[in-house]
Amino acid sequence: MSAAQKVQQHPLVLQAQNKAKYYVDQLDKELTKYPVLNNLEQRTQVPKTYAVLGAILLLAILHTINPLAAPISNLVGWALPAYLSFKAIESPSPHDDVQWLTYWVVFGFFNFLESFALRLVLYYLPWYFAFKTIFIIWLQLPVFRGAQTTYLNVLKPVLNNISSQSRAVAPTTTTAEAPVHNE
Repeated sequence: MSAAQKVQQHPLVLQAQNKAKYYVDQLDKELTKYPVLNNLEQRTQVPKTYAVLGAILLLAILHTINPLAAPISNLVGWALPAYLSFKAIESPSPHDDVQWLTYWVVFGFFNFLESFALRLVLYYLPWYFAFKTIFIIWLQLPVFRGAQTTYLNVLKPVLNNISSQSRAVAPTTTTAEAPVHNE
């Protein structure tokens, strides 16, 4: 028996293979819920689980190359939501309109904040764009309702606070009634 065969037959290697197969099977069950992935699997003959894991690995590799991290992150934040926003505009249901309008408000707000503090954030958190991409995906997926959660827990209180302060500071105008002349 060769050394390679001995390694392949080692109990720890067999246990790791069994665990990996279990997790791949579980992921495959979850991914079967998405018709797009089933269609992709039929057309390409590549198992959907491997396609998704490959896409995640590709994103991770692209995020390690820092000059590409920001454009990739922004592409993830723009491409699919733009397409789904166009579809939402054309659909009669208002639910998807709310999802994507809320997403764009939250996405725009965080990109605006990012423009002020990006260098500082990158200094302390070199993998910022990888985390941002995961955050963007969380915002996008209707299953998590990340955009609505962020809007209700972060943006709405901030906007309400700013709105109430601006009303308190804004001068009120009073109009004096002109005297009525009786003839």
